[in-house]
Parts: sequence; C-alpha cells; structure tokens
Amino acid sequence: MAVAAAVVGTVALGTGVGVWASSSGDGQQGSSGQATVAETSPSPTRSYPMSQAPRTIPAVRSHTPARGPGWRPQHGERVVISDPGLADEGKLIAGELGMSYAGQTNDTRSGDVRLSLGGGSGNQESYTMTVHGGRVDISGAGQAGVFYGTRTLKQEVHGGGTAPEGVVRDEPAKPVRGFMLDMARKPYTESWIEDRIRELGDLKFNELGLHFSDDQAFRIESSSHPEIVSADHLTKAQVRRIVDLADSRHITVVPELDSPGHLGAVLAAHPELQLRNGNGVATKGAIDISKPASAKLIDDLLNEFADLFTGNQWHLGGDEYTALMASNPATAYPQLAAAARQKFGANGTVSDLATSWLNDRAATVRAHGKTLRAWNDGFYRGTSVQPAGDLQVAYWTGKEIGARPPEDYLGTGRKLINYNDEFLYYVLGQPQTFVYPTGRRIYEQWTPRVVRGTTAVPERYDSQILGGTFAVWGDFPNAQTQDQVAAGIRMPLRATVQKLWDPRTPTLSWADFTALANRLG
Repeated sequence: MAVAAAVVGTVALGTGVGVWASSSGDGQQGSSGQATVAETSPSPTRSYPMSQAPRTIPAVRSHTPARGPGWRPQHGERVVISDPGLADEGKLIAGELGMSYAGQTNDTRSGDVRLSLGGGSGNQESYTMTVHGGRVDISGAGQAGVFYGTRTLKQEVHGGGTAPEGVVRDEPAKPVRGFMLDMARKPYTESWIEDRIRELGDLKFNELGLHFSDDQAFRIESSSHPEIVSADHLTKAQVRRIVDLADSRHITVVPELDSPGHLGAVLAAHPELQLRNGNGVATKGAIDISKPASAKLIDDLLNEFADLFTGNQWHLGGDEYTALMASNPATAYPQLAAAARQKFGANGTVSDLATSWLNDRAATVRAHGKTLRAWNDGFYRGTSVQPAGDLQVAYWTGKEIGARPPEDYLGTGRKLINYNDEFLYYVLGQPQTFVYPTGRRIYEQWTPRVVRGTTAVPERYDSQILGGTFAVWGDFPNAQTQDQVAAGIRMPLRATVQKLWDPRTPTLSWADFTALANRLG
C-alpha cells in the first residue's frame, strides 16, 4: 500500500470512512514506526520509498509509482470541480471524506481534490487519478469516469488512510457490469434496494436489473392496469427515488417485464387471456399470443413503465413460454398454430408466432429509445421469422429444450450479456441443481467468456460479449431474509465485478482478496 502515516486522530464518518483529524506536523516517527506526514509540504531533502499500487475492488488496471507522501483528507480541505456537471460527484466524495465542497473554481490549494473532464482514454468510464504535490487530480473522459475515480479514492482512504503517490490510469474491460434482482417472487424494501445501489456504485457496477413481474406477483404501481398490482408493491414515487439514486451513481436501472411467459400475476386479473391447450386446460403463467387483446394489455404496460424507467436499457424476457416446451406445440395448442398459419402462410409455426410477439414488443419499447435484450431461450431455432437484429442475448442457460450454445448467437454477430446460471445465479432455496454461488469460484474460474457451463467461448467473440450480470432469483422467497441475501451475495458481487473490470487472472489470492474486501467494508 501507500506510505501510510500513523493514526494520530481519526473521525468516524457516517460512511464508515476514517479521516485524519490531525497530524503531528513534525515529520517524526509515529507509534506504528511509520513516518507521519506534516501538514506542510515535506522538506526537499526528505526521502520516500517508491509508492505501491492502491488496493481496491475492482483492482486498478495501471499505476505508475512515484516517491512522495501520498495524500490523505484533512478537515477543512476542499473538493473543487472544473465543470458544473461534476457537482454531484464532488459533493458526494466531499461528504464521504469529511472535506468541504467548494464548487467550481480555477484556483489551486494544497490538499485539494480536483475533479475535471477531459482525461482518461476516451472511454467514458475511464479516468486518470494523479496524486502529487499534496493534491489529488481526478479527470475522466465522462462524468462516469470521474465518479469511478472518486470510488477509487474513497477505497484508498478507507483501506489504508492514504492515497499513494503516483498516477492511476483505469477503465473497465466490459461496458456491462450488472446486478439483477427478482423482486417479483420476493419483495424487497425500497431502503434495501437503495443500500444495494450504494454498494454497487462503490464497486463500479453500472446496471441494476429489476424483474418486477412474474407468476407470483406484480410489484410496481400501475395506473393503466391497477387491477394487476400485488398488495406488497413499490409505488411509482419509490421507483423514481430508486432510479434517481441509481442515476447519481451512474447505474442504469434495467426493468424486465417478462412475456409471453411468467405472466401469472397479470393473468390472475385477466383469465380470458390465459393460454389454454386444445383440451381447454389453462397453462400456468402463459398468455395467449393469438389474441389481439393480449398484445394490447402488455403494450399498455410497456408504454407506461418505459416512461417511469428513464434509462436506455430494457429487458423483454421472452423465456420459458410453455407452449413451445410441448413436444408438439401445433397439436397441443391448435389456436396458436392456426394464428401462425393465418399470419405467415401454410408453413407458419408456433415458434414464428412467438418470435413475432417478441419483435412486436421490441418495437413498442424501441419507440421509447431503449436498447433491448431478451433471454436466450426466447430466440428459437429454425424460424422463418427472425428476431429483431438489435435484440441482445441475455444468455443464462443451456438447459432449455433445443438448447443452443452461445456460439450460435455470437456467430451471427449478435451481442451477448453473460448471465451464466452455473456461476452467476443466486437462487433462493437452491432448487433443482442450483447451489448458492461462491465468490471464490467466480474469482478463480469464471470470466465473461465463460457463458455456458464452465467452458469459455473462443477469444474471437470477446468484443461481442458486452459484460455480465449477477442475478438473485426468489424461487423459494422465504428461504432467506433480505439481510441474509445481502450477506450471501457480498463476496460474489465483488468477485464478479473484479472479473468484469479486468478478466485476467487476478494478482491477489482469494484469501488476500477476501481480506481486502473485509478491510474496505
């Protein structure tokens, strides 16, 4: 770590960060045997060892060491910005480190933390942090990059008290670093979700997925269809607060309104739209896609919630449509087969009809300026109707009927987000073959190219893999409390983001990584 000074006095902040309240000012050895740093600039004759790279999660990609005392926050010192768009980032880090926020100014003082735009590599999430001359300068190509630089600084101070002298140049390997929460099967409080957003922001995640509708419940207030909303739900005001907090941490909230399956809660209020087989038996959770009223109902909801979630990402679902899990869908569901033939000709299939449904829902949401994704088992083999070209693949499993390997999607040029259920699925109650994933297994065995099972796809596809998402599913919602979930996912989240930020073999052992996580909090 940096040349750390002995603790002379600290003040505990609400964030849990200890800041230096005073320094001996004499440059002598402290009780720990390490040199304390005077409040004034060090003597020109003072000798410092070469600095070491900061220890953070995720680890920084590059650090150029230098000789010097490093930097630590002092009460009364300032955070200043060079661009008014960085006010939120400046106020946040000032509060976390117990400093004063001085706003936009061009003057420079010893002890300042200055935030500016224009640095980094050109990637909007890249940043450069320079610790020199008793100051810290964080510059980024975009506001997100500057924010990530402040997260590195916060961790440095929290973990060692001092930001090491030298220059950090840092950026993520993958543009999608996500956490997805199934809040349909298991409700989570607004405060719990907001706590996760703060945790995710400090770890440099940039997506929060909310799966808010399923067979068990519909968890967000609706004005277009209030009859479908479950008793335990979030109000739109609560969702807006969640989205606003996420925005302040440069996290995009990605909603998922799954269809044409997993709609049990919606269909409980609209039994006339329930899919039924040829014998009239209702099919759990599935909507009848041959009925125009089904499309209208779902489009009403998509249009309503597209305006509530202001980010540019949307998850259409599309998985596990029961009709296509039958051995002969056309025979089992003759009304779907008839609708397919009417729409696509004599050779039209139920798979064509389901693909057309997904494309139509994509068109509804695309009109709101969203980028779209759907589960891999919502893309069907051998259809005459092709899924929309801009649909990204949310690849979660290779266990579905007619399973296709990731290369089948990547080989057509499609972009993919890794939700690998072998490593990244935290399924409450551990049903079927699921077990709670461990951070160690992710840290030591997974990379973004390990999309299905434990085998990596060829390196030539790496640029098409946008990143990955760690997902919590509530199959048995009472198996854990929400606090137990938070504890259970703590190290898996840290391991996941480490491998999304830098997929190379980490330099720290798992034991050292765990110790670092415990020190950082």
